[in-house]
This record gives sequence, C-alpha cells and structure tokens, in this order.
Amino acid sequence: MARWRSTGLLAAICAVCLTGCNTLGEREASASRAALRFEESVQQKDGARACAALAPETRQEVEQSAKKPCAQALFEEQLPQAVSVHGADVYGQQARVVLNGDTLFLSAFPVGWKITAAGCVPRPHRPYQCQIKGG
Repeated sequence: MARWRSTGLLAAICAVCLTGCNTLGEREASASRAALRFEESVQQKDGARACAALAPETRQEVEQSAKKPCAQALFEEQLPQAVSVHGADVYGQQARVVLNGDTLFLSAFPVGWKITAAGCVPRPHRPYQCQIKGG
C-alpha cells in the first residue's frame, strides 16, 4: 500500500514539473509567436492557416455568424494589421498579446496557443470590444 502511495505521489510531482517547465517568459514568447503567425496569415490571405490558428469555438462562431466557411468569412472582418509585439500577459491557460495595431486573446491547447479573440480594442471600464471572438 505504501508503495502505491509513493508511486502516486511521484506521478503527481512529475505532472506538476512537466506542466511547469515553461517559465512565464517562455509562455509569453510562445503566445506572442502564435499571435504574430496569425497576423501574418491574415495579411497573406492564407485562410487555411489563419483559421487553423483559431480556437475551435472562435472558428465556429466566425463561420456561423457569416454563414460561410472560415477562410472566406475571416477576411470579410477586415482585421487591423499588426507586425510587432508591444507586450504579452499570460494568466494560467489564457494570454493577451498587444501588438502595434491589434490586441489578441489566446488560450493554451495541447497543440499550442490558439486565438480566441482578435481585432480587439480596449474600452474604459468595460471589456475589450473584439471583431472576432468565440461563442
């Protein structure tokens, strides 16, 4: 019985270590790279790549709102263009990346960071207003 407890404890410690291996700075950099890849895909009109960068609920919302496939609907939104990161904040599994012309929100998925909202602008004392967001 004691052997099973110590094995379970060891497994729990390993799980914590594996999920905590990335430092905050590494996670912010990773979220920033995902945001820039998305922006680059949008600017290059690469609908498949841009839509693949969206979180599943966000992609579904884009398609349902426009009643078109994501790759077509996404470009009708006329998202602002951005090419450089001004800052990134990571809070657990969520991130906000502020770019020179846009603010994006992301969530961590097993495959990496995915965009949950884009084309976001701050509003005083209220939540951000986003052109693209999940349901």
